[in-house]
Amino acid sequence: MTPDLWASLCGGLLIGAGAATLLLLNGRIAGISGILDNAVHGISGAQGWRFAFLLGLVAPAATYGLGAIRFTQGVPVLAVAGLLVGFGTRMGAGCTSGHGVCGIANWSVRSMLATLTFMVSAALVVFVVRHGAILWPF
Repeated sequence: MTPDLWASLCGGLLIGAGAATLLLLNGRIAGISGILDNAVHGISGAQGWRFAFLLGLVAPAATYGLGAIRFTQGVPVLAVAGLLVGFGTRMGAGCTSGHGVCGIANWSVRSMLATLTFMVSAALVVFVVRHGAILWPF
């Protein structure tokens, strides 16, 4: 296994462990977009656990070394991509963590359809970007 594969495997295990821990200790679903939105807007009671959970998401990446990551597209493209992801989480009433990790684990049909949509869309975007293919005549 390559180092990237190990890092991906460990990251996936940590995400699953974090989602399971949050559910077991707080009885909450680990939908990151909802946790962030509620933390920022002060909705639904105490915010301490939300900020601690969000910090726990960022801390391993900072510890592992964000400086080692190479951004090939530049900050403006990353900013636009981040805004599009935020828009998508609003449209889909949740993010990949809420639907893909927690929703599928709960056998939610809505989450299964949302995750299928995420994955098909991502595969199409990768295909278009890597191959320069035009899938439609517009």
